[in-house]
Amino acid sequence: MLAAQRHELLLGRLRTDGRIVAKDIAAELEISEDSIRRDLRELAAAGLCQRVYGGALPVSPAVGDLTTRTNVQPDSKQRVAVRAARLIPPGGTAILDGGTTALAVAKSLPADLRATIVTHSPIVASALIDHAGVEIHVIGGRIFKHSAVACGAAAVEAASGLHADVFLMGVTGVHATEGLTTGDADEAAMKRALSRRAADTYVLASAEKIGAASPFTVLGLNDVAGIVTDVDTASLREIADTGVPIVPA
Repeated sequence: MLAAQRHELLLGRLRTDGRIVAKDIAAELEISEDSIRRDLRELAAAGLCQRVYGGALPVSPAVGDLTTRTNVQPDSKQRVAVRAARLIPPGGTAILDGGTTALAVAKSLPADLRATIVTHSPIVASALIDHAGVEIHVIGGRIFKHSAVACGAAAVEAASGLHADVFLMGVTGVHATEGLTTGDADEAAMKRALSRRAADTYVLASAEKIGAASPFTVLGLNDVAGIVTDVDTASLREIADTGVPIVPA
């Protein structure tokens, strides 16, 4: 079998099975694991899969830039946003992540909500300007333009004095074994810092994130209070089997 044919087979298995185990594919095709690992490196370099120990997982569509992500699963994001907005306690303090789902949460807050919202996203903050009952606090720092959020040492330090009831966190991948992942190391560190400042962290998980993975780990599934999602798939059931609560949208 030619390399191009193996690539098509591997991508097909990712679509149907949601994962590739290198040793199993190698045994099936009667070729070396090294050949399969080389194929997976080439597919990963082309952005077509996410390599993990022993094989590969689907790459998350949520790793595109902000404009691109706006058009990925907008209906799913809206359903997740509406449900997540109800997790913000009246009179309480919530940290709201950056990204397209978090922006949808900001736009979905009840008109009569009185709360304090802390965010490191200028775009999310601007969406709250006309919300009369919401007090807005913005965390500053170096802006990571891909997601339009403040990251880096200054932003982490600015977050250190926060005390919030809930953090509504965005990620690009939610997977039963790989946990919660995103595409940038500094952004992952910022999410961890914000999570440490909240009593509870909930993950905003629209459909394209379930069963996918990205290069940088944010947290393990057992580090969050729940996953807010509107899907019911085999991948989600594997995630639920780890014991993390699922908050249906």
